[in-house]
Amino acid sequence: MIKLDKNSEENLINLLESKNIGLEGNIVKLFETENSDFKEYLIKCSNKDKDSRRKRLEITKKVQSQNNDLSILNEENQKMMNDLQSTLKETEEQRVKIEIQNEELIEWRKENEKIQQDLQKEMINSERARIDAEDAKINALNDLDILQKRNQTELISTIVRVALYIIVGVGIVTTGVYIVTLFSGKDAQIISAAWSNIIGILLTNSFSIVGTIMGIKYATEKK
Repeated sequence: MIKLDKNSEENLINLLESKNIGLEGNIVKLFETENSDFKEYLIKCSNKDKDSRRKRLEITKKVQSQNNDLSILNEENQKMMNDLQSTLKETEEQRVKIEIQNEELIEWRKENEKIQQDLQKEMINSERARIDAEDAKINALNDLDILQKRNQTELISTIVRVALYIIVGVGIVTTGVYIVTLFSGKDAQIISAAWSNIIGILLTNSFSIVGTIMGIKYATEKK
């Protein structure tokens, strides 16, 4: 046990009253005194120590609770940061994909425009080729028509010429036979009638041939 003199006890009491500083801890239980004022001092110090311990315990518990809350909040913040980073990463990946898709779309549009331009050129060339083919067809038909007309004209001319030669030849031969008969002194009445009939037949046939050929030519041109 600890026992102080009266002067020390009074100094401790005055220190508590003046500056609110007193003994703390288990040392308060070790003092022994007969002074009622010092006993009261020791009781005050003991109560004050208990209050201080209780407050420190409450503060400690509060700090621990706050630490736990801070730890939980920190974990949540960390989770949020991880989620945010994951979201940012996914966003960046999506942005890159979109840029790639946009580039591919731009390339596709360029190729499509080039294909359309080539197609338009081919259509223009095809239209030109069609027009050239139609012109060539028209020219060929014209040439064919001219050639057919020329051939028809030459054929008709040949037929008419040959027919006329034959008619003229037969007429000349018949006329020669008739003349010979006249100068021979024989009766030429029968020969004269026959000559007239032959000449009439030849003229009729000649006009018939020419008319038939001209009719065929006219009908062919109309067709």
